[in-house]
Amino acid sequence: MKRSEIGKAQERAAAMLKSSGIALTEQEITHIEVAGFGLGELDVQGLELITYVNTDRYCAKELVLFPRQTCPEHLHPTIGSAPGKMETFRCRSGSVFLYVEGEAATSIKSIVPPGSEPYYTVYHEIELLPGEQYTIEPGIKHWFQAGNLGAIVSEFSSTSRDEFDIFTDPRIVRMPIVTEDE
Repeated sequence: MKRSEIGKAQERAAAMLKSSGIALTEQEITHIEVAGFGLGELDVQGLELITYVNTDRYCAKELVLFPRQTCPEHLHPTIGSAPGKMETFRCRSGSVFLYVEGEAATSIKSIVPPGSEPYYTVYHEIELLPGEQYTIEPGIKHWFQAGNLGAIVSEFSSTSRDEFDIFTDPRIVRMPIVTEDE
């Protein structure tokens, strides 16, 4: 992902957070993580996030999803003797459609990213609106997509080890590779 693309996504995410009443310091704005997953389609499959704290006991983040942006299907595995990450998503603004293992919805409100259909396998739908939350247990496959206006989601979890997440799409590169603009 090009450095300029990351900068634009950081600015856009910061503006969404500000308009939702979530204040960030200048340092936090410059450290907004832009996860493009190596797919080259950030607005379709991607995620912007700011990590407030991540210790060996707990983690707190804000997740920013642009309109209809999708975080691809993945799970948080057991690492050594530590269980996978348990996380609670609390919608702050917009809406988010969360999909987890369980009875599949007969039709879903999300749009599975074109060309990635084989990598989306769980369709138990939970729609979160502002003030609503849902907890995902460790080791559960899940994916999520913002509604038409985008979404801000606060994540409260056990320790985050994103580099160990297991994605169903083998093309995904979780940790970003940044290239300079030409």
